[in-house]
Amino acid sequence: MKAQALQDRMLSALMPELHARLPDSGAPGKWQQRKSALMRDRLVSAAIDCLVNGGYAGLTTAAVAAACDVSRGAMHHHFQTRMELVSAVVDHVVYHRMRTFLADYFDTVARRTDEPMIELACDAHWRSVQTRDYAAWLELALAARTDPELATIFEPAARRYDAVWTSEMIEAFPQWRDDWENLKLAHDFTSAMHAGMLLHQPIFASAERIDRLRRFAARTMQRLSEQGRE
Repeated sequence: MKAQALQDRMLSALMPELHARLPDSGAPGKWQQRKSALMRDRLVSAAIDCLVNGGYAGLTTAAVAAACDVSRGAMHHHFQTRMELVSAVVDHVVYHRMRTFLADYFDTVARRTDEPMIELACDAHWRSVQTRDYAAWLELALAARTDPELATIFEPAARRYDAVWTSEMIEAFPQWRDDWENLKLAHDFTSAMHAGMLLHQPIFASAERIDRLRRFAARTMQRLSEQGRE
C-alpha cells in the first residue's frame, strides 16, 4: 500500500467525518456547504490561537468571535456553546497531530532510505510536537486534568488517537513487523519523552541541552530495536 493511501486510511479511521470534509479529501459538496465549512474551519483556527496564546481559560466563543470579526449570532450558528467549540478544537488537534507526523515521516523515509528507521521516526515525531496543533494538544491535556467537562471530551479523543495509531501502524510500517513490541515501546517512550521535554524547555533554557536529550532518546530507541533483533 502506497504512503498516501496509508495516510488516508489511518486518518479516516481516526476522524472519518473530519477527514471526509477536508478540501483535499475529494468528497463532493455544494458551494454553500463548502462556504460554511470554511467559516467553521476559520473559527476553529482562531480558537486554537486563543488556546495556545491564552490557555484553556482564554478559549471562549466571545474571544473567537472577536478574533474572526464575526457577530455572536454568526458564531452561534456554528457553535452554540463553548463546549461545542472545544469539541471541534479537540477533533481538529487530534486529527492534525497525526496528519502532520505521517506526512513528515513518509516524506523523510522516501528521501533518506539509508538511515535508521526508528531514529527517523523519532526525529519526525519531534518536529511534529513543535507545531501549533501540538501546543494546543498540550494545553488541552493539562487542562483536562482538573476540568471534568473537558476531560469527557479530550480523553476519549486522545485514547482514540492511541488506539488507531497502535492498530494501524503495523500496516503503515511493514518493515517493523518483526520488531512490533519494540516499535510500540519506542512510540510510547518517545511520546512521553517529547512531551516532557517541551514542558521543561523554559527550565532548561538551552536549545543545545534539549537537542542533546532528543538525540540521546532517538539513539536509545534505535539501539533497543537493534538488540531486540539479535
